[in-house]
Amino acid sequence: MRDDVAGFIGQEAMHSQSHAGVLEHLKKQGLDPTPFTSQMEWVFFRLLGPRPFTARRKENYLIERLALIAAIEHITAFLGDWVLNAKGLDRANPHPTMLDLLRWHGSEEVEHRSVAYDLMRYFDKRESRRLRTQLVATPAIVYLWVRGTRFLMANDPELAQWAPHRRKPHLSDYLAAGRRGVLPGPRELAVRMGRYFSRSYHPSQEGSTAQAVAYLASSPAAQAAVR
Repeated sequence: MRDDVAGFIGQEAMHSQSHAGVLEHLKKQGLDPTPFTSQMEWVFFRLLGPRPFTARRKENYLIERLALIAAIEHITAFLGDWVLNAKGLDRANPHPTMLDLLRWHGSEEVEHRSVAYDLMRYFDKRESRRLRTQLVATPAIVYLWVRGTRFLMANDPELAQWAPHRRKPHLSDYLAAGRRGVLPGPRELAVRMGRYFSRSYHPSQEGSTAQAVAYLASSPAAQAAVR
């Protein structure tokens, strides 16, 4: 498990570096994401960051944070599996580099999908913590998705000529994207998020490790990242 955790941390560090490159690209295109990314840093480094607790409370707090990570990793794992298999994305004909970047990230999320969960269950097998943290993580992630989309649309210079009401995300737009297959639809999101609440749940049920590893072996983005 120690080696798996070390590999997980290394992959997330690599993701962080690739995200930094994307953020710099957005700045060069006239869209500065700093206000939104600063809010995300506050959430994950201040709100959910280390606290000056006593030793016993500190251990419990660390396990609570680990359980939140496991809950979030469930969401990123099924999204990674979705990205790998979404024919609608291919039909939409996006820029091949962007699609490869998404599928590279998706493959790595599938590949390490069990690490945080197995570590959390090693420290705490109680169902109450597992389910409680998912009840917190799911609405929080959905809220951040919507907030991030609103920010990007409001600040995208290519949308500057649009009427103000068109520069906001609408439920009808999401439903239409789901029907086109370029986003997971609401029913699929509900079903796959809900699997976490099954007593027999394990992350290995989401996606295929073999498929993820095969994609990583052929992905130009993944090959460039390890050079």
